[in-house]
Amino acid sequence: MPALLDPIVEFREDHRKVRDGLLDLAAAAEKGDLPKARTTLGAIDALVGPHFRYEEEALYPAMKAFLGEYVDRLIEEHDGAIKTAKVAAGLLSKPSLTKDEAKAAANAARALLVHVSNCDGLNILAERLTKKQLEDLAKHFQKSRDANVPLIRWADTIRERKIAS
Repeated sequence: MPALLDPIVEFREDHRKVRDGLLDLAAAAEKGDLPKARTTLGAIDALVGPHFRYEEEALYPAMKAFLGEYVDRLIEEHDGAIKTAKVAAGLLSKPSLTKDEAKAAANAARALLVHVSNCDGLNILAERLTKKQLEDLAKHFQKSRDANVPLIRWADTIRERKIAS
């Protein structure tokens, strides 16, 4: 049997990749480099889909023991992040952007950094989970990655909680 991933390490590494991607996306949008902005958004979409799925299906339920109903606010943050990702995708699908549209795309990317920062703090609580709970999280994290469903497609087709477009 292959070794289980470490959900705490992988979670943090995902956040670093998303942080860097969002900063790169903001910079590319502001410079008007649409090819780079589109490529970067695509990479973020691919990474964040499995990550959000893992959070909502496994990590957040485990965090209820520590955070209670506050977990619902984290899911609401996901709603906002999904909406923002859709707005950015819509803007970046245009053949060109006005200065205001480029600034809006950059601001959208930066707004998502707040969730990345807040969410990474869950690791300090995850360290208090039992070995069995961490193993279960590791299995679910790997399952989400293996399914490899990008964020927007996951939100529109698999995620039980639907949000208005």
